[in-house]
Amino acid sequence: MIKERIRIEETNILLKTDLVRHGLTDFILKERSKLKSYIRRNPGFLTTFEPLSLFSMEESPFIVKLMVRSGRIANVGPMAAVAGTISQLSMEYLRRKGARYVIVDNGGDIALKTNKDVITGLYAGSSSLSGKIGFKIKHGRTPMGICTSSGTVGHSISFGRADSVTVFADHASIADALATAIANESLGEIDHDAVQRCLEKAENFKQYMRGVLVVVGEAAGTVGKIPHLIQTDNKVVLGDLFDLY
Repeated sequence: MIKERIRIEETNILLKTDLVRHGLTDFILKERSKLKSYIRRNPGFLTTFEPLSLFSMEESPFIVKLMVRSGRIANVGPMAAVAGTISQLSMEYLRRKGARYVIVDNGGDIALKTNKDVITGLYAGSSSLSGKIGFKIKHGRTPMGICTSSGTVGHSISFGRADSVTVFADHASIADALATAIANESLGEIDHDAVQRCLEKAENFKQYMRGVLVVVGEAAGTVGKIPHLIQTDNKVVLGDLFDLY
């Protein structure tokens, strides 16, 4: 098993895999190049907060198609899905190469397919839950996307104040966009009310996700089926979200 950090401009991946030679860096460079070329021709793709349609799906790169589809499902701009999409494409690339164990963590947006159970830790900023609970991911339930949006942690744009909104879905691209959409609803001065607003929003997306955990301050809530919660004494930080079980 190897553990490797891959940094390419905004992409910051922590990789765990059983493949020694994988060529993932070159693959990511090519996917990023396709995306940047598309953005040069369509600059609104980078800045819009609204879902987009593609006038010609056949002429658009696959990474763009995934981001647009995820944005439309979540009713957000396509860039809300960029990190999760790169994680998903990277995981799928390594699986095609023969990997049986892959965890691609792109700044907290994770795509994984494993042959062992794993634990993902919860990082939720200053909330007392941060670093004290985690999720046991059964390998038989992978591949899976696990993506987190926060209004208090990290550099991603969020219009809410959630410490963490963690979405579990079949695809990391969709999980990333949904996490953004749900976290945007964490408004209001009372933590419990902000959580309830997120959960009400999440109800609209149940067909596209397995479940979501929302944390705002000392209040938390779930929709759908999230993995089994366990107690942990690991003080995890963003970008270091998983350990072998």
